[in-house]
Amino acid sequence: MSNTVALARAPEAEARTLPANVEAEAAFLGAVLIDNRVIEDLPTHLTPAHFFEPVHARIYERVIQLLDRKAVVTPVTLRPYFEADEALKALGGVAYLARLTADSQGLLAPRELAEQIYDLALLRELISVGRNLVESAMDTSESVEPLEQVERAEAALYKVAEGAGTSNEAKSFGTATRVAIQAIEKAFNSGGHVSGKTTGLDSVNQKIGGLHDSDLIILAGRPGMGKTSLATNIAYNCAARLQRDLTDGIAPEKSVGAATAFFSLEMSADQLATRILAEQSGISSESLRMGKISREDFQSLSFASQRLAELPLYIDDTPALTIAGLRTRARRLKRRHDIGLIVVDYLQLLQGSGRANDNRVNEISEISRGLKTLAKELSCPVIALSQLSRAVESREDKKPMLSDLRESGSIEQDADMVWFVFREDYYVNATEPKYPTETDPPDVHEKHRLWSEKMEQVTGLAELIVAKQRHGSTGRVRLRFESRITKFSDLAPEDMRASAYDDD
Repeated sequence: MSNTVALARAPEAEARTLPANVEAEAAFLGAVLIDNRVIEDLPTHLTPAHFFEPVHARIYERVIQLLDRKAVVTPVTLRPYFEADEALKALGGVAYLARLTADSQGLLAPRELAEQIYDLALLRELISVGRNLVESAMDTSESVEPLEQVERAEAALYKVAEGAGTSNEAKSFGTATRVAIQAIEKAFNSGGHVSGKTTGLDSVNQKIGGLHDSDLIILAGRPGMGKTSLATNIAYNCAARLQRDLTDGIAPEKSVGAATAFFSLEMSADQLATRILAEQSGISSESLRMGKISREDFQSLSFASQRLAELPLYIDDTPALTIAGLRTRARRLKRRHDIGLIVVDYLQLLQGSGRANDNRVNEISEISRGLKTLAKELSCPVIALSQLSRAVESREDKKPMLSDLRESGSIEQDADMVWFVFREDYYVNATEPKYPTETDPPDVHEKHRLWSEKMEQVTGLAELIVAKQRHGSTGRVRLRFESRITKFSDLAPEDMRASAYDDD
């Protein structure tokens, strides 16, 4: 029998009520106190916020805390925590805890009771969201933006659909600590010191500990440095790791991989797919585009495409996407495919809400804040590619700095990490002197010889400069870049040679 609580009485109608079933909550708690293992088999993630009766919510919260400590939870072990609870005294005091276990009917269907408690909590949250939507829609003042209201409504409904609508309350330090310990345990068990999502590059993982949930990572560089290539490599590596772990029987929550969403505002989906196929088949992107491949190459390509057919990597190449539209599409992918990593290529091609009054700096600030909000809302890392200003080209030292981020200081402010991609061979190649002939004087030959030695030193080497990191130190990571197939990889031990990349 459903128990309801009156909210308000309409002049011509009976009282309106919120959906709840206090008896089901009591029966479920009784089942848990009789057999603590009931919680292990729940089909839904039940939290104290899902309980309608505040006393029941506090009892369940204490039960969870004690079970986390590997304690046995019974009315007797709960008694010291509730002897001074005033609300419980109204129900008969600590004797109420014993009454919860007097009727063992909850043991007959604890899973069904948990589902009902969860579903009723979602209905109550939906009512709250609907009420707020009606109130905000009634506001017709000039300062109200209808599209912004639609965005807020979509976000609120997404949270209800995900069961997260009741979780926006302040978290206790104990709850936050448990989440932190789980991340530390994940890093310890990964064998690669990865507490977040893997980049697929061991040297990068060791530097940053993986891609952390709720983080906004800005990946910046001048044209030709390989920003999109690195982002594509990371997206593929993360998705492939999840696919491999699932095949090995590892639960998704234990994997350091993740389903990945790649929002490409510059390249089409088939162009990105060609890049990944080139990397996995070992055939150059140029050869694939022009069809200059042998029968053996085509066979390798077919095998690679078969391996990638089930890859949990989703590409959205919608052009001229707004930040609101991106967030809507990301929520949809989260709901349908449980994505755990988002890549945006690139930030400056996103559009704002149009309220920036043609001020590009304000618009970029709105976009960077929107990306950070999205990372927190979906609890997954967001990698956003960004351009750098031309100031880099005017300096003798071409290595980028935080001040080179283009158009807005808010990008640096909102980001949890800022990476720069730097390839010295790009700049050295551009300074090639005149190719000497037999009739040229010795100094021309010498200049070209020195240039050739320099070019040999730096060809295929790249740096990932971690210029900002909230979770650790900054610094540089050396990588190998294979331009033929646009692939970044860790340096082999034999490549750790003296070069222009040595630390000063």
